[in-house]
Amino acid sequence: MNLRVHSYESFGAVDGPGIRLVVFLQGCPLRCVFCHNPDTWATEGGTETPVAEIVRRAIRMRPYWGNGGGVTFSGGEPLLQARALVEAIRALRAEGIHVALDTSGALATAEAFAALDAADLVLLDVKSPTPEGFRAVTGADPAPYWQTLAHLRATQKPLWIRQVVARGLNDTPAEKAATRALLEGLNVRRIDRLPYHELGVHKYEALGLPYRGAHLAPPSQEALVL
Repeated sequence: MNLRVHSYESFGAVDGPGIRLVVFLQGCPLRCVFCHNPDTWATEGGTETPVAEIVRRAIRMRPYWGNGGGVTFSGGEPLLQARALVEAIRALRAEGIHVALDTSGALATAEAFAALDAADLVLLDVKSPTPEGFRAVTGADPAPYWQTLAHLRATQKPLWIRQVVARGLNDTPAEKAATRALLEGLNVRRIDRLPYHELGVHKYEALGLPYRGAHLAPPSQEALVL
């Protein structure tokens, strides 16, 4: 079985514990206002890569990880390729490799839930703590995200929470309170509130795409504290 791979990062240090091979998968159903990887959106892009090749790559890199480390699947939205992703996660774990899954949680299918269950750790993006805000940020139906949250509460999967914070979007005290409420009952091991940046704007220009986040600005340091 194959996965459509956009790119790799060989020595990722922020996408899960330890040093990691980060596999960026192609395709995303969301169009987030602050997205810095619009080149991952198209489902027909990327390179068709056998699961076995990803496992071989990870095994070759394992000596460089030291204690800890592993593989993180990111994107794009890796759950778009959930069926092959489950196979890849299980194959890596069979080799004793720790697997993390970085996801928006915006797909609530049986195969997507199987991928969440198979991973050792889920890095869950919080686009907005309210259904209305989720739709405004992503342009997508918020219902699947809340179904994913319910599944993660039921399974108590270990989570690292990630939330991009921008002035004029989600930096108010009310948004903070709603985010804390959203996380109740989840098995949260870590929370990273990440300041908005414009490092990916040049990609929109190169792709001839409009950038919807032009009205946003980096938050204050105080706004980053949940």
